[in-house]
Amino acid sequence: MSLQQKLQPIKARHRELAALMAEGGLSGDQFADLSCEYAELSPVVEAIDAYEKALQEQQDLEEMLADPDMKAMAQDDLYALEKKIPALEDQIKLALIPKDSADTKNAILEIRAGTGGDEAALFAADLFAMYRGYAAAHGWQMGVVSAAENDIGGYKEIIAEVKGRDVFSRLKFESGAHRVQRVPKTESGGRIHTSAATVAVLPEAEEVDIAINPEDLRIDTYRSQGAGGQHVNTTDSAVRITHVPTGIVVEMQEERSQHKNRAKAMTVLRTRLYDAQRQKLAADRAADRKGQVGSGDRSERIRTYNFPQSRITDHRVNLTLYKLDEVLSGEALDEVIDQLIAEDQAERLAELDV
Repeated sequence: MSLQQKLQPIKARHRELAALMAEGGLSGDQFADLSCEYAELSPVVEAIDAYEKALQEQQDLEEMLADPDMKAMAQDDLYALEKKIPALEDQIKLALIPKDSADTKNAILEIRAGTGGDEAALFAADLFAMYRGYAAAHGWQMGVVSAAENDIGGYKEIIAEVKGRDVFSRLKFESGAHRVQRVPKTESGGRIHTSAATVAVLPEAEEVDIAINPEDLRIDTYRSQGAGGQHVNTTDSAVRITHVPTGIVVEMQEERSQHKNRAKAMTVLRTRLYDAQRQKLAADRAADRKGQVGSGDRSERIRTYNFPQSRITDHRVNLTLYKLDEVLSGEALDEVIDQLIAEDQAERLAELDV
């Protein structure tokens, strides 16, 4: 079956949706669902129309080659068109790649210090600053949900909420182990140390995404304790929620209000449960292969930040940039993320049966 034949059902469904919406008599929810599907198919149909127009032009030009007076002009136009048609085919295939339903969601960003003690905690703070700068550059809002600091300004763990347009679609490739090579501030001998931090980017779940049975929760309250004994709250405002079936535990003590801490903890718990569900589905679908961009497993080393050489290397796509400061400021992080997205699209295109 030719590509054109495979595309005809898409055009037919697009016309059918237009007719259904024009008829009226639909409920608000029905009209919204049809409108959403119509909007998703519209750019695909536009690409198909452009492709079919180019194929018709190609046929017309090939017929013109038989005319001696038109042959030279037709050959030039045909040469340009034959270069354009493959690009139009790729455009259609890209539009046909199944969308990740979570791409438009906000994200919960979790950064944890790994091996390396205080230096790893300082690196976790550097990563948080990188994502904060990146969020600002994209006009996103970023707020700290919880943080556990050490005594020298690093983070043992920090969890943040990132809100904005297409947040998860761009940040999801950041999940994994990040490694840093540099001389720590705490090192007197000038030796280069290797430390690590892990990043987890989870699509923020809404209540409609995942249902939680209250009977599955164990909720404990206790007195919050600030870093170094500071900011002690004399009421039992801190909250620990345990999801008994999965063993997932979320603790929250950033707010002085138990109610606010509980709401934040439920947001994080819901998001982790939703992510676990997504990870299982993804693992089931891809049990027989491992993508070039990587699984997003937190234990997988994805990137190295080498300070002596001002070098950053993303191991999944073999990309090396000598602009470490610009990446860590968030300014040049798009150069890495764009390459990861392109690699992901290329892999999924290769699998697409069109």
